[in-house]
Amino acid sequence: MIRKHSATLHGHRTSFSLEDAFWSELKAIAKIRGTSLAALISEIDDGRDSASNLSSALRLYVLKWLKERA
Repeated sequence: MIRKHSATLHGHRTSFSLEDAFWSELKAIAKIRGTSLAALISEIDDGRDSASNLSSALRLYVLKWLKERA
């Protein structure tokens, strides 16, 4: 199921939609990296292509993370 989530990035509130599986993986990645979920989302947001949206950038980050560890 796709759910809306929100986060504060650089002092601004934003929302994005993610499937539960991607949300779970993001939380797990943040834990493994020893960082907060907000910090991880902010890092991904900072590194994304300006033509892409945050939801897509988060999904691609999770996919890349999992593929690199397979």
